[in-house]
Amino acid sequence: MEAVLGQVEQLPALLAVSRSALVRDWDCLTLDRALEWARYFQHLHDRFRARPQLREALGRRLRRSQPCPLLGFPALGRCPQLLGLALLENRALPPAACRRLLRSLLPPPAAGPASDPRGLGLLARRKAAARLLALPRRRPGPEPQLQAEARLLLSRLRQEGQEAEGQLRWLCGALELLPQPRAFGVVAAALVLLKQGHGAEQAVDGDGDGSSSPGGYQESAAGEECTAGLLLSWLLGNQERFSAFCLCIPCSHLAFLAGHYSQLCRAYLDLLTGWGRHLHYDPLQGQWVKSCLDKAELSWEELRERFICLCQGSTPLKEQTQAALELLRTQDGDFRVRGLSVWTDLLMEIGYSFICFSPDIH
Repeated sequence: MEAVLGQVEQLPALLAVSRSALVRDWDCLTLDRALEWARYFQHLHDRFRARPQLREALGRRLRRSQPCPLLGFPALGRCPQLLGLALLENRALPPAACRRLLRSLLPPPAAGPASDPRGLGLLARRKAAARLLALPRRRPGPEPQLQAEARLLLSRLRQEGQEAEGQLRWLCGALELLPQPRAFGVVAAALVLLKQGHGAEQAVDGDGDGSSSPGGYQESAAGEECTAGLLLSWLLGNQERFSAFCLCIPCSHLAFLAGHYSQLCRAYLDLLTGWGRHLHYDPLQGQWVKSCLDKAELSWEELRERFICLCQGSTPLKEQTQAALELLRTQDGDFRVRGLSVWTDLLMEIGYSFICFSPDIH
């Protein structure tokens, strides 16, 4: 059994190589060996899926062999599809090996009605969807691929069917595999989807059964809250990650999220407070400047824009933001003239912006 466990540890490496430029040196023989390993891993899945202890041992060893716990025991059963998809999307694969791969994915000519071509169909659908989502947008709006990835993430979280700790562990592994800006965009889009109401819930799941009853609606709302809690736990569990998230996401989107998630709102205001404290007033320039370039993330103009976006949100968000600024001004000496407290100047700027742009002023 130890030999089998050692072989399972090689699956992440096999998939990583199939996505790398190393496949440019693959010939047909190397490709055949890789496909044989994939079928062997699938055989292990079919053999041990009805034996819980061995299944758990294989899953633990597989998770231990990779930095992020994304792949688990079910991945063994999908190994031929995972390997085939990775190789089809890798342009470094030589033409001869690519043709050999395509022939291996096609069902044999003599296959009867009992043959199952779902593996090839799944690869074709995924490839077509990836190409379609990658088309350039012709009108403004949310990026289609980002929205699709957010919906898939929410759907997968609901399908995990395990305790919150296990779901969070899976979520961390999935998001860590994405480039950080992309992961932040997917999480932000998912949080927005969760606040779009019951229709979004049906759109994500693709099934409205049971949601029309009061009990089904309450269960759905509880599920949305739990899912949002997992996303916020990942986002707020690391201060550097949350800081990078706030620098990556547009301030108007952050204002929307802050207006719907109180936990995120408090963390965002605390972060803006920390950034504001790294500004000092330069009397020669007559403006606020960064006092420490390696700590001050935002300029005065950027900080002002973010607070204005918060005050242009919902009434509770506006009141909370202004109350936070007034408290900071009081703690700073309650100055009422410019150039002495960044919080005083922000309150003046926010008040001025609303006077200038209020629809009631003519």
